[in-house]
Amino acid sequence: MKDGLTKKIDRPETTDRLEEFLGRYDARLILVSDSDVGREIPLDRERLGLGRGPGVEVAFDDPSMSRQHAVIEFVNEGFRVRDLGSTNGILLNGEPVQAADIKHGDQLDIGSRRMTLVIDERSVEPDVYELELD
Repeated sequence: MKDGLTKKIDRPETTDRLEEFLGRYDARLILVSDSDVGREIPLDRERLGLGRGPGVEVAFDDPSMSRQHAVIEFVNEGFRVRDLGSTNGILLNGEPVQAADIKHGDQLDIGSRRMTLVIDERSVEPDVYELELD
């Protein structure tokens, strides 16, 4: 819009921060209810859409989910969940939210699925040198 009043806000570049984060941590959602118990969804991108589909990266066969129900976004060295205008909403640790930062151990209820955010520190193997002694 060129009305002279609207300003374009540049979105900060998060790709480098995400790559750095993923170099240190392994982040994933683990489903803990329904028929998908134990399924892991890696959080290895800036934005991950969840819902029945189409138009989401992770689709579920769940009539209680909207087609595009929620999105998990990487922001400020962590993750945030945001409702995309779904019919049944999102619960974070049992409380309804529209958008909220999420941390390790938090539980999300999206449709009939309950999932837990797990963030593990990656183990960094030290460099090993082999010396030959004469």
